[in-house]
Amino acid sequence: MSKYKIFANHAHIYPKECKDNAGIPELKTLMETCGIDKCVCFATFPDRFEEGGFRGSSVKWLAEQIKDDDSLVGFGVIDFNRRDLENQVEEIFDLGFKGIKLHPAYQEFNIMGDEARRVYRKAQEFDLFLSFHTGLHWHRISDYNVLLFDELAYEYPSLRFSMEHIGGYSFFKEALAVMANNSRALRIHVFGGWTTIDMVNGKYHSWTLSDEQLLALIDICGYKTSIFGLDFPFSREERLVKAIERIENLPISDEAKAAILGGNLSRELGVTL
Repeated sequence: MSKYKIFANHAHIYPKECKDNAGIPELKTLMETCGIDKCVCFATFPDRFEEGGFRGSSVKWLAEQIKDDDSLVGFGVIDFNRRDLENQVEEIFDLGFKGIKLHPAYQEFNIMGDEARRVYRKAQEFDLFLSFHTGLHWHRISDYNVLLFDELAYEYPSLRFSMEHIGGYSFFKEALAVMANNSRALRIHVFGGWTTIDMVNGKYHSWTLSDEQLLALIDICGYKTSIFGLDFPFSREERLVKAIERIENLPISDEAKAAILGGNLSRELGVTL
């Protein structure tokens, strides 16, 4: 069990009708096994929610699931098929959620498109934190080219966001460039999500990163810009125990390890750890 308090980002939550073994009970079991104190939960993407036979808002559904558990922090999602984008952001804020999960490749929107900008303006107004998937994901790369996040950071300087997977195997250097280019801002607002960055069964995959790359990121951008993430339910207990041990074994200070494993996310979301 880790000696550090762990506050992990990036747990996708599904009703059992949408995906087996991917709900709150399974997440809580994983947290206990891995020694995770708190976790950010993402609402189900609207299309998956509807596929499960549900109508209405997956954001409201998640709010009901976690309302009595202070170890779980909610992030909403946006339905880009609806016109009321600003109202959706306001609903997320009114429910007490701390941020929004966005997946440009899966949701098929351009990072700097007009609809996305509407979401960013409202999220910046409410000081919501955005977690983006970054890296290869089988949609036209021009829509989610990692360098577009530098445009996002430039045009919305008060908007805080994480690049989950830090660009992955294919786009790590581009993600590092975005983070480094914004590292002198008055307030840290561009973060790297240390999520599914390991090898699987000794093999590389689309989001694998090496220790050398992670140490370079810390050297160049500082440890206060990195946030540990799960990618639950796609990553499970055995894999995540190893991920935590990997961070603990890096040749960095205890202060840096504590920050990456929970302190940075706690600070940014205003959640006591």
